[in-house]
Amino acid sequence: MRLSIERKSTKIYPDLKRVVARFFFNGEARAKSIIQLVAAMSDAEVDITIMPILREFSRRHRNITRIFERHADRLRHLFPGLQIDYDGMSLKRKLLTGSYFTNEYSIESAAFFNPSLVEDVDQSGLEEGQRRVIMSFRAVGEGHVSSIAFRSGIIDKNNEISLIAPGNYVDEAEIIRNSRYHKQTFFQNAVSIRLPDSVMREIQNCLPDEFEYLALKKVIREMQQRFQVDHLLKKGLERVLWLADSYYELNFSLDTDLSDRVIFPYSDAESRGIEDARFVKYTSENGNVTYYATYTAYDGITIQPKLLQTKDFYNFKIMPLYGEGAQNKNLALFPRKINGKYVMISRIDGINGYIMYSDKINIWENPQILHQPKYAWEFVQVGNCGSPIETPDGWLVITHGVGPMRTYCIGASLLDLENPAKEIGRLREPLLMPNKDEREGYVPNVLYSCGSIIHNDELIIPYGLSDYASGFATVNLEKLLTQIKEDGI
Repeated sequence: MRLSIERKSTKIYPDLKRVVARFFFNGEARAKSIIQLVAAMSDAEVDITIMPILREFSRRHRNITRIFERHADRLRHLFPGLQIDYDGMSLKRKLLTGSYFTNEYSIESAAFFNPSLVEDVDQSGLEEGQRRVIMSFRAVGEGHVSSIAFRSGIIDKNNEISLIAPGNYVDEAEIIRNSRYHKQTFFQNAVSIRLPDSVMREIQNCLPDEFEYLALKKVIREMQQRFQVDHLLKKGLERVLWLADSYYELNFSLDTDLSDRVIFPYSDAESRGIEDARFVKYTSENGNVTYYATYTAYDGITIQPKLLQTKDFYNFKIMPLYGEGAQNKNLALFPRKINGKYVMISRIDGINGYIMYSDKINIWENPQILHQPKYAWEFVQVGNCGSPIETPDGWLVITHGVGPMRTYCIGASLLDLENPAKEIGRLREPLLMPNKDEREGYVPNVLYSCGSIIHNDELIIPYGLSDYASGFATVNLEKLLTQIKEDGI
């Protein structure tokens, strides 16, 4: 028997007006040509050209002059070769130069979907029965490049969801990259790249015990020149560089609204997008709370699972995930340790659900099969729709199954609290199937979620509508758990 589930009227659609001013660079030769042309302009020409630009775009961006100046400064290294004194230029000339190397990017013009939902850090000032929440989304813009976007909202005592209207601006974060790497630690983590031992030893022998990114890049580029014919080996060498480029921090200004903060692809391994972040509120053994998110970095060919960490949603640390179990997509972290171990579920083979345990949060080995396709609506593949949720009856895992016509449905499974490798039960029928109002979109017939929450005795599921927009559904928790146990395994 199908459970009664309520679809909420709240829907979130892509907003074309959400734009960010990003650095635009179309090659060194063209950049030098533009710099020379701006340098040759008279002061009057500069003034006439830059002032209308500032008037128009200051209404669209929080501090457009700071953006233009920052983008001009990124070209500083080109000026000496052109015999132009960058420091001697007027502010307006610098701003005009920067404007030619800036373009607006609509972060969610194509889609806004696959949400996750977690409790907000701040729960002050609420009425009884209310809960403040943070939602993350996969925002897709020009070129189908994905980013992580956020919204804040409040769930009331009746489990109605009110989203706070987004701010008027979108901001990029300050990026801080690791400048030095310890050779032993770095190459332990590089094992998953699976280069021949002889090649990996050669890279290590060319580097000191501590090295910088540029030193590694020089070694890799020299080796790639020698292995021109072997394209697979060249690609493996490139992934060593990606690994070094995958550690970084993001810091957003404290005067930004949550909806202003967007996490763009910043490393080469993410160049084609950041997909399906699964946020979880993680509580350590001493009671400290950290928010983690697993996500998929994509460069257009290869995917790399990564981990994002934050305590306040202003400052984020990003690192890659390693090991036999950190393959493919669909990784989701449990919200606490179990028997002294971190625990993760995944879908490393693209078909079955797996579980794995680790002493380190970023290294995952020895995956074990957790569940396999069983029912007709999930014969193609099964996977999770976010991190497991702890209940008195067990770990509740919201799942997805893919069936005929590549239709994605949402289901549920229950795992033993002390031994989550043991499945207690699984719904025989989906919780949610695409209805006539949900099946049209960028990818038809797909319902998908990246993280749910329990509130006021109901499970609240935010979900993507055919890879285009997002909605919400709720189901009574007690009835859901009872049905799962009755269906069994």
